[in-house]
Amino acid sequence: MPLPPSGNTAWPPPALEIPHADMDMWRAWYSGNTEHLAAVYGGPTNYRSNAVARQFFDVDQRRAAGGDQLRTFWGQDVTPGQQAAKLHVPIAADIAELSANLLWADVPTVSVDLDSTDKVTAKTTQAQIGRYLDDRGHAKLREGAELTAGLSNVYLRVVWDTTLRPRPWTDVIAPEAVVPTWRWGELAEAIVWRELAPLVDESKVWRLLEFHTPGAIEYGLYEGGTDTLGIRADSLADHPDTEYLVARTDSQGRQSTGINRLLITHVPNVLPNRVWEGVPNTAPLGRSDLSGVEPLMDALDESWTSWMRDLRLGKARLLIPQSMLDTDGPGAGGSYNLEQEVQVALNMLDSGDAKDSITEVQFKIRVEEHERTAKALRRQILSSAGYSAQSFGEEGTVATTATEVTARKEESLTTRGTKILYQRPALLDHLTTMMMVDVRHCGAKGVDPAAELTASWPQAVQPDPEATARTLSLLDAAGAISTFMKVKMREPSWDDAEIMAEVRRIRDDKQSMAPTIDPFNTGGSEESEEPNGESDSDGTEAGSDEGQDETEDEEEGGGSRGLAAA
Repeated sequence: MPLPPSGNTAWPPPALEIPHADMDMWRAWYSGNTEHLAAVYGGPTNYRSNAVARQFFDVDQRRAAGGDQLRTFWGQDVTPGQQAAKLHVPIAADIAELSANLLWADVPTVSVDLDSTDKVTAKTTQAQIGRYLDDRGHAKLREGAELTAGLSNVYLRVVWDTTLRPRPWTDVIAPEAVVPTWRWGELAEAIVWRELAPLVDESKVWRLLEFHTPGAIEYGLYEGGTDTLGIRADSLADHPDTEYLVARTDSQGRQSTGINRLLITHVPNVLPNRVWEGVPNTAPLGRSDLSGVEPLMDALDESWTSWMRDLRLGKARLLIPQSMLDTDGPGAGGSYNLEQEVQVALNMLDSGDAKDSITEVQFKIRVEEHERTAKALRRQILSSAGYSAQSFGEEGTVATTATEVTARKEESLTTRGTKILYQRPALLDHLTTMMMVDVRHCGAKGVDPAAELTASWPQAVQPDPEATARTLSLLDAAGAISTFMKVKMREPSWDDAEIMAEVRRIRDDKQSMAPTIDPFNTGGSEESEEPNGESDSDGTEAGSDEGQDETEDEEEGGGSRGLAAA
């Protein structure tokens, strides 16, 4: 869709009301803001109360007002006369953070396919990609992965400004700030928007809209209300936050990118989308890790709040008659100095017996019941989100080998592998766009944007060195592995050139340590003969093992011939 004309255009577009409202709900869980949670489940932001959403959802599933509607802990009002004491367990934030750490704890290896360009250009192109994925680029991509897990999807935008940085860099855009246009499930166009700082009249809302198409960006500055886009400004200089765009655009607010592709890449979390089935143009958006577990997270907060309530109610109290208080004078009340924190005065009759008049009240703190409930809810939430309890430090954290760690984290590693299927193509598209921008606008040399790229993620669980050594020893004893494969198993992250260099070093070490042999096969040497002139006690003649090392090297591709071939 192009930029909207001036007028009372509803914004954001009503067609995105349902997915944006769900993203707002997931953001409330992800942020851990209790006021946001209360507003989502009981306040005016409850999107299921509007007319459009009611046609899609039969009942209000967020706040129970009677009947068979679903009750939620965060949808209940605070009891009058009591302080708000609801607690939130930030498990949603923990899930999103774990997902990002599984994917982006280490930078994936991005390499250039040598068949797609010449060797020299491939080397310089790969070096430039490494600069894109420096610490700042790595941190941005990890940030995007965390938002993707929590909000179902995210957008990566390539930006450049040579006055700030010599190369283009990555900008992460939240999904609510993009109005996408899909074609065959792929992003064809997009409007990126944001609210600007208010000017003189704070009741007016200023918005900047960017309409991205392949090869161009059109900017529009609008002055409207909270729900309407309003009037489009004649110039981008009408707001101080957009003055810098005047020099980059023409009189119509358009900027040519010089690149025949979008500067924005869409990154879904996982697919298919189970939540918005039947809602038009929402299938490619992705599915949040929090989708479907909101009631369980609500129950976890309720159980944790109940536990803390038991602690408050478990404080010792003494019920004593008013007559037992010490008077502080006419009209000044009375006192009873028995550690004020356990004293409660009641207007009751004094039986005359102090023992019978003082009543102790102390409720039981149900620690075990609450702990078991919270732990069961936590484990179910993690399992439904696709992660194992081991990844979150639950019981069974002690593991002696990488095999045991992998077995205990199998569910998390499976989820990681699934997400890589969506992260890899998005990353490669984003890097290709960045190379095009670098060559076109930043003057990059020796970079081939047409080169084919591949990306591989490092292993989430590193193999146990001792177990690897035992495996290599058994394979070597059986004669079932070459030196090349030994090194490859030891260092899976190395490329073929690094492996061959190590193989040569190993063979050089073996040759330097090999004993001197009789090159003319004369039957022995002075060094091998005993003082009495007899042969070795085991009866083996000198030179009988001649050529054995050479044969073994040849079987492994070694010896001088192997080196020449390498």
